[in-house]
Amino acid sequence: MSKIPIAVQLYSVRQDCEKDLLGTIAKVAKIGYVGVEFAGFFGHSASDIRKALDDNGLKCAGSHTGYHTLLPDEFEKTFEFHQAIGCDNLIIPWIPGEKRNTVETSLTTAAELTVLSAKLKPLGARTGFHVHDGDVKPLPGTTKGAYHVIGENTPPEFVMQYDTANGAHGGADPVQPILDFPGRGITTHLKEYPFGKIIGQGDIPWARVFDACETVAGTQWYIVEHEDEGTPPIVAIADCLKSLREMGR
Repeated sequence: MSKIPIAVQLYSVRQDCEKDLLGTIAKVAKIGYVGVEFAGFFGHSASDIRKALDDNGLKCAGSHTGYHTLLPDEFEKTFEFHQAIGCDNLIIPWIPGEKRNTVETSLTTAAELTVLSAKLKPLGARTGFHVHDGDVKPLPGTTKGAYHVIGENTPPEFVMQYDTANGAHGGADPVQPILDFPGRGITTHLKEYPFGKIIGQGDIPWARVFDACETVAGTQWYIVEHEDEGTPPIVAIADCLKSLREMGR
């Protein structure tokens, strides 16, 4: 099996991106990342972003794309922008609480996401759901959280983007939810827990995570995410990549 490429979620360096997105893209490439996942475009055109990626030899591993921008009124504009920057994975980073706070609302949301997924499939693109801690906590009347209710009621091409730290913070096993959705962890967030730790310096069982991603989840991109108020973000993501390299990734 070929090595899974490593990207960084640019939310990790969001202050840098807000000041200079294109320059930050260049810095990420110099660190050694081969891809990025966007968390906003800060007013830049698709052509400028694509040029920055191409100039620095980077691929677009995906984008955290607001739920509202994928609704019918904005869908065409959103898709065309992402197509122009070479982005096939339009992952929804946050679903409003009222759309996933019960089994019933989660099922309704799953049905909406199924329609959206079918709309993107013939265009060669995917959407998906990025987990947060509340999404793995049991909903009223069941042992399952919204993450599993939505995942079990969406099609195979709908990406279940697990985040190791967010899951752990919600009380879930940092690995089992990856195993629960074979072939659907196309992009997986690698984040250490407790929050703020460099990858490899906390409680996440990384060997188990890698095995789950590489044998079950069908992971095509590892995406590093890091949040820490005490360390310059650009330094922290460099340290995370160095640690992953030392672990053979």
